[in-house]
Amino acid sequence: MAQSVKLSEDVMALVRREAELQSRSVAGQITHWLKIGRAIEHSGALDHKRILSALEAKLDTVELTAEEEASWLDAFTNKMAEAGPDEKAFFAKRQKLGLGVGLDAGGNLIHGESHPGR
Repeated sequence: MAQSVKLSEDVMALVRREAELQSRSVAGQITHWLKIGRAIEHSGALDHKRILSALEAKLDTVELTAEEEASWLDAFTNKMAEAGPDEKAFFAKRQKLGLGVGLDAGGNLIHGESHPGR
């Protein structure tokens, strides 16, 4: 039975691009990557628990193999791209004040909604 899953626009852009390059459907590309990821986790070449430990700062990354470090770096980069609660609050405040809150795809400053009477 088919299931719906919500994925971020960034993830979907990657999936669509790779699906087109590989002549796969979007669902086919996601399934392909899922199988690869699962195989890697179960392969023994990468110790998923060690990578998680490094992400939680319980293991120094210098102790990871080159393959584990590459996987850790991908996960770390993705995590760092997510806004934390303080960052979200900061930009929500700027948006209410009508100040710049980010950049659009063309590199132009995006402004929040100004308060009435400003």
